[in-house]
Amino acid sequence: MKSTMLKKLIIILVLIVVSTAVFAEDAALAAPPDTEVVAEEPAGVDPGGRPVDFIWLIIAAVLVFFMQAGFAMVETGFTRAKNSANILMKNLLDYSIGSLVFFLFGWGIMYGPDLVGGIIGWGDFGVTSANPLAEAGYYQYASWLFQVVFAATAATIVSGAMAERTKFKSYLIYSVVIAAFIYPVTGHWIWGGGWLSGMGFIDFAGSTAVHSVGGWAALAGAIMLGPRIGKYGPNGKPKAIAGHNLPLAALGVFILWFGWFGFNAGSTLAFSENIGHIAVTTNLAAAAGAVSALITIWIISGKPDASMALNGVLAGLVAITAPCADVSPNSAIIIGLIGGVLVVLSVLFIDRVLKIDDPVGAVSVHGVCGVFGTLAVGLFAEPVYANGITGLFTGISAGTAEAFTAGINQLGSQALGVVTVAAYVLGTMFLVFFAIKKTVGLRVSKEEEIKGLDIDEHGMEAYSGFQILD
Repeated sequence: MKSTMLKKLIIILVLIVVSTAVFAEDAALAAPPDTEVVAEEPAGVDPGGRPVDFIWLIIAAVLVFFMQAGFAMVETGFTRAKNSANILMKNLLDYSIGSLVFFLFGWGIMYGPDLVGGIIGWGDFGVTSANPLAEAGYYQYASWLFQVVFAATAATIVSGAMAERTKFKSYLIYSVVIAAFIYPVTGHWIWGGGWLSGMGFIDFAGSTAVHSVGGWAALAGAIMLGPRIGKYGPNGKPKAIAGHNLPLAALGVFILWFGWFGFNAGSTLAFSENIGHIAVTTNLAAAAGAVSALITIWIISGKPDASMALNGVLAGLVAITAPCADVSPNSAIIIGLIGGVLVVLSVLFIDRVLKIDDPVGAVSVHGVCGVFGTLAVGLFAEPVYANGITGLFTGISAGTAEAFTAGINQLGSQALGVVTVAAYVLGTMFLVFFAIKKTVGLRVSKEEEIKGLDIDEHGMEAYSGFQILD
């Protein structure tokens, strides 16, 4: 009885919040034509200008949105067939729910006027600044669309690390929290005019703001869940649980590679001349990551493992995301090579030493390589590029005390951002997952896990009519 009453109260509260946001926007639009509408510009958001900027931002947003399909394919391919429908549903719903809560809450926290010392934004909930009666008001619609697909990316990263044993309703609760509160707060620090951006921290397209946030949340979730049944033997030795469809995973990686051109180059927020440079650094890092990951696992295991090579592509892409606009193509290759090596070593370390079960390597790809990519700005950045900043290696090669000091300072700012974001996300997500675990429960039963989440959680099979063998 209490549970039914609680559900009714939650539904009523959601309807009130949604109705309030909608009516507030309608009231603003209903103002007479001669009424002057004054809208405070959200911090950190370009007001827009040329029509070509609008077009480019929408195209980039659509490319990043298509990455959601890539994540779904990668995660489905790297996990077992009996959980495929569950994986697809999580990728569908974290974007759908994320879109709604980011519109109503997340945007205002991330880009609203600063509330407390660069910690959090507050205002412009429901993107009311997108009033067509205000100057450049339409641009905010395009800006919101581009930002919401980034929020969805941060949310969906966690799906892979928590795959095959998480309750569906618990995942939905998590999706609300990360898109409405967790991601927007760190986004405000970095992109919304918050305290990190004020200290010179640079994360051009989101190695930390998006990928590390998702990676640290994935780590917290994987730890709170524990490993899948059969992952570790009585002696603690890990056992490989092979995914069911490597071609599907490969298709997903190619989709992600394709969408990443919008992810990085679209972060110019305008149709600027350095789009070509960003696309080149993005592509080179991805290619280098694939090659170095392949070579690394080949040396370690004696076999050219395809799954590691695919994750090497993603490692290179994540690593170049922060420095893509500030490094040379040659540096991008080095960054990708290092990212490819890191992802292999990290996957093995997390699996064999820490004994944390991450079915798709999400923590290694997004968390570890996100950290490296963020630090790479402080190592490889050259002042001739977009932000005019100097990395440590550039400062050393310049041979002047001023350049060296600039490089040290930039690397310090990057390290500070990495540590504070990691601490915040890990701390808050452990609390979120702990609360979910103690209330609705986080993990499915042993019987459900063995049978597969498709049947018990969703009442269907992804491959109906086919015999599925573990």
